[in-house]
Amino acid sequence: MPVFKVRSLPLAALGLAFTTPALAGPDDFGPGPLIPEYGQIARVDTTTALPDGLTLQIAFDTATRSETDSLNRTLTSAARLLNMHVANGVAAGDIRIAVVIHGGAVHDVTAASAGPNAELVAALQTQGVRVIVCGQSAAYLDVDREDLLAGVEMALSAMTAHALLQQGGYTLNPF
Repeated sequence: MPVFKVRSLPLAALGLAFTTPALAGPDDFGPGPLIPEYGQIARVDTTTALPDGLTLQIAFDTATRSETDSLNRTLTSAARLLNMHVANGVAAGDIRIAVVIHGGAVHDVTAASAGPNAELVAALQTQGVRVIVCGQSAAYLDVDREDLLAGVEMALSAMTAHALLQQGGYTLNPF
């Protein structure tokens, strides 16, 4: 019968792997310069520079409704994108964001059930962020235009909203 040798790390090296402190964590995040109440950011020592004169047109997409009394994760991501780029020298006016909302997430932008998302939506809109609801999802959920928070747009569908945003030069954030 053949004999197999198993190699293992010396115990000292194994111990080092478990005692090395983390370089960053949740405590490293703080308020951003544009919307300090939402979308906390961390300072990052980057190796990829942002080009001078950078402009961004980004569309977000969400169908996931937030938990009761919680913020919609996609809406906070839009705030984070604004905060981190402005903190790193991109002019706020050079960042255009749209958030397309469909499925159960429609309830996160209705006056009756938005909860803490109402203030977040208002803060985003103050910075020019468009919040666009899928009309097909709204119809399925019996949500009328009048039920939406002030300034929230109603599109024919999420598919239509994304097609129009792409034709206008927006890229889709993949997460």
